[in-house]
Amino acid sequence: ATHPLTLTSLNNLAMMLQAMGKHAEAEPLLRRALDSREEKLGPAHPDTLASLNNLAMPLKALGKHQEAQRLVRQSLQAREETLGPAHPDTLNSLNNLAMLLKAM
Repeated sequence: ATHPLTLTSLNNLAMMLQAMGKHAEAEPLLRRALDSREEKLGPAHPDTLASLNNLAMPLKALGKHQEAQRLVRQSLQAREETLGPAHPDTLNSLNNLAMLLKAM
């Protein structure tokens, strides 16, 4: 299941589970989407960076703050480098980092 559209569907399913509060169910799906996107699309692809950012949210909810912070910082740095500091996706990563730091 490595077609980019399949990975988008996997990501969307996981985000739906996350929105329903099913963080433990969302986490492995988001990890799978991230791993597959890194392999298929490369580490700097916008979809891969979105997966990094998305995985951090259930990790935060599950109390895995250090790993969540690492992922968001990685996403933020790569988005700043590839998209620029004012891009909406970059700002989303910055916002997520602020929310993580506030929760710690």
